[in-house]
Amino acid sequence: MKAAIYHAFSHKEAKDHDVQELGSQRAEAFVRAFLKQSIPHMSQEDCESHLQRKAVILEYFTRIKPKPRPKKKSKGLSAKQRRDMRLFDIKPEQQRYSLFLPLHELWKQYIRDLCNGLKPDTQPQMIQAKLLKADLHGAIISVTKSKCPSYVGVTGILLQETKHVFKIITKEDHLKVIPKLNCVFTIEIDDFISYIYGSKFQLRASERSAKKFKAKGSIDL
Repeated sequence: MKAAIYHAFSHKEAKDHDVQELGSQRAEAFVRAFLKQSIPHMSQEDCESHLQRKAVILEYFTRIKPKPRPKKKSKGLSAKQRRDMRLFDIKPEQQRYSLFLPLHELWKQYIRDLCNGLKPDTQPQMIQAKLLKADLHGAIISVTKSKCPSYVGVTGILLQETKHVFKIITKEDHLKVIPKLNCVFTIEIDDFISYIYGSKFQLRASERSAKKFKAKGSIDL
């Protein structure tokens, strides 16, 4: 056991290293005291068993860094959840034409700024191209042609636009849902009239800004 852990300096070695000579009993007592202080939770038997080995590993406590928790991304509502919650439904008490007239005035100013002022010499093709990519919420829109005769003549302020329908509030405070398919719409602002072929206009409002429309439209419903 002694030979495995330590051995006593000879008289010459102690003199060369300027070390005070200790007796074997004192040296063994020092080693036992050192081990007891370094690993106080170990019993005497465990210490004896460790002394039989060639190496004694003293415990070293490391600070364990807590693992960072992954941040949970907030997940928005799905389209079905929005429909079930009826988030975009307009309440009956809010279906009044007069409530949305200020919205129409804002839309007209928005179009004038978009077209750099609607002057008499402004090219109609430029206005048509701007309107096709503009936000139409607040515009007064009319149905001029449709395969369904009951839609023809419906006029009102556009409140909501989806990929396939326009929701319009009429002067009679009636909310009309007009499908884009097989309908032709007109939008008039400052004596400029723009035609929209609904069958070629089946896009969400947010997608139209990147859409390239053909210069020549189809007259087929």
